Amino acid sequence: MATVEQAQATIAVENPATGELVREVPLTADVGALVERARAVQPAWEALGYQGRARVLLRARRWLIEHAEEVVATIVSETGKTDEDARLVELAYGANALGFWARKAPKYLADEKVRTGNPFVLGRKLVVRYRPVGVVGVIGPWNYPLVNSVGDAIPALAAGNAVVVKPSEVTPLTSLLIERGLLESGLPEGLYQTAIGGPPTGEALIDAVDMVMFTGSTRTGRKVMERAARTLTPVSLELGGKDPMIVLADADVERAANAAVYYSMQNGGQTCISIERAYVEAPVYDEFVAKVAAKVAKLRQGPPAGPGSIDVGAMTFPPQLDVVARHVQQARDAGARVLTGGRERPGAGRFYEPTVLADVDHSMAAMTEETFGPTLPVMKVADADEAVRLANDSPYGLGAAVFTRDVARGEAIASRIEAGAVCVNDAALNYLALELPMGGWKESGLGVRHGAGGIRKYTRSQALLVTRFAPKREIHYFPYSARVTKLLDRGVKLFYGRGGS
Repeated sequence: MATVEQAQATIAVENPATGELVREVPLTADVGALVERARAVQPAWEALGYQGRARVLLRARRWLIEHAEEVVATIVSETGKTDEDARLVELAYGANALGFWARKAPKYLADEKVRTGNPFVLGRKLVVRYRPVGVVGVIGPWNYPLVNSVGDAIPALAAGNAVVVKPSEVTPLTSLLIERGLLESGLPEGLYQTAIGGPPTGEALIDAVDMVMFTGSTRTGRKVMERAARTLTPVSLELGGKDPMIVLADADVERAANAAVYYSMQNGGQTCISIERAYVEAPVYDEFVAKVAAKVAKLRQGPPAGPGSIDVGAMTFPPQLDVVARHVQQARDAGARVLTGGRERPGAGRFYEPTVLADVDHSMAAMTEETFGPTLPVMKVADADEAVRLANDSPYGLGAAVFTRDVARGEAIASRIEAGAVCVNDAALNYLALELPMGGWKESGLGVRHGAGGIRKYTRSQALLVTRFAPKREIHYFPYSARVTKLLDRGVKLFYGRGGS
């Protein structure tokens, strides 16, 4: 049970762009009680059916649009990101997801009729059925409090589950606001609840729920998986990334440079699927680097003051500022050229200047470790084969990008990259196509979000066999007899003994 001190404890939410206190939020005293409440109301939500649940989700979409300014202001205040990042990425994703899962849940989770080639089962009805797991625990990150924490809860709800969301203790306000919005949209109480706290809160949630969806670092993901193993609780993990960009000599260098600048600096570089390192063929390396450095040098950075006011926001998580500074300094010391930026921005708030590094290699952490800040290291390569080899020389495999005018060649190179999603002449845009599965390879995660797999992971598959017309006693029932066994044996040899060499 929680102590009185725990029940009264609060978390201070700070605006990373100004250093100002936004709000004090009470810690959740008893996570187990939230889960018990969720478990009690979940069966009625499942019984409501897809159409009934869709009506609530579509009302929630309308609420989100009607309260857009409040939602955007909340996201900006606790993350320090730009108005555009909050509005055109987070808010737009939430609105899309609420409608998408309301429409697609009946299709993706419909009963599947199965046909068998086994003669001993012919004549039976075979069905795969999807049932919700019960209570889903969503543990979200601080970089996208709506896209991830809330976004992962939407398909879980559409599938008929109850959800308890534990947002990052750095950015809890968005999840709390969406909880209010869902209730005002008619979601029964207890079906979406927010657990506020740090690692102990997350551990308690993992111990109590029926399935865990976690988004965050690979290091923490391992801890989540280890904890869930104690109760054999299934997990889905989206973890770290170090997304490579390959620019071939025949690429449209202007487009490639614009994409590199946007996807490396968008959301202050704090995006799991983005552009975090670039490999550029030698013939266009100097041109590409010059264009990128010039464009990055013009980016505006500072506290957001509405649409169009800045391009790059603050560093949301305090320790991440130290990681970025360390990676840039280590690269500089090892011989990399800092073409623009390269230092913490003075003044209030947590800002690191948009930074471009040239002449880098894989001896530098900036090319091999997840920096998660507004930096772009660019490395010269001899050819596409070297670029692919270096792109794959990583424990991560989340996203990647290939730029070339030869689209067929781009697709062929994409198929050689060890990543869960690859774009040709684009980057990260696949995330907006909710029909496409999105998941990491290697140390970048387990399972997917989006697509059919993105909602089926919140269910348990049940195989159903129905025998409609049958004799009183099947031929293989007891008692055994030599005559019947010999007959069945002949049948096995008849059906399976032919073919081969």
